[in-house]
Amino acid sequence: MQLTISNEAAQWYQEELDLEENDSLRFHVRYGGVGGLVPGFSIGVNMEEPEAIYTSCEVNKITFFIEESDAWYFDGKKSLNVTLDEETLEPTFTYE
Repeated sequence: MQLTISNEAAQWYQEELDLEENDSLRFHVRYGGVGGLVPGFSIGVNMEEPEAIYTSCEVNKITFFIEESDAWYFDGKKSLNVTLDEETLEPTFTYE
């Protein structure tokens, strides 16, 4: 699976979470939330170092990644695209 983060979304995470060069941000499955791919679940984020990467990308010298343990959530999907919604100024997740 391919993970892409737009420059605008990466900048949003940098500013909101005080991310610096060489930091890592994990997208993980969490119980609850709104707008998830699987009913009852959604995507959360944690600043942490990768252990077993399922997919990743680097933007602005920050590694964005998903761990193997969360791969089940994306079954049948070829990509996750994270962009910045221009109206709400918050990240949006698009699955393909």
